[in-house]
Amino acid sequence: MIACPAGGLRRTPARDHVYYVDHVIHEELGMRQNLTLQLDSDTIRRARVLAARRSTSVSRLVAAEIDRLVREDEAYDRAMGEALRELERDYDLGSGGQLPKREALYER
Repeated sequence: MIACPAGGLRRTPARDHVYYVDHVIHEELGMRQNLTLQLDSDTIRRARVLAARRSTSVSRLVAAEIDRLVREDEAYDRAMGEALRELERDYDLGSGGQLPKREALYER
């Protein structure tokens, strides 16, 4: 592995992929922690172009996307929990708690 001075990029000569180190901010602690990703060089190139179009860095682009995924997953879990709790409630849909027998519904 060869160390590159350009922002934590390291190439392995034998393979066509790049290890990319991303910095993630822990909001509750205000500390940064490294995250190492293994991506092929074409993906890295396209990510750089996308980040440039959005006037940001690849690190911020990746961090924002991971944050979005985590928030969506947490929102889904909350919504699922609320829906399951709603299903556990006893609802009376006008039957007074008495359901008709199958035969009464399907008289032949």
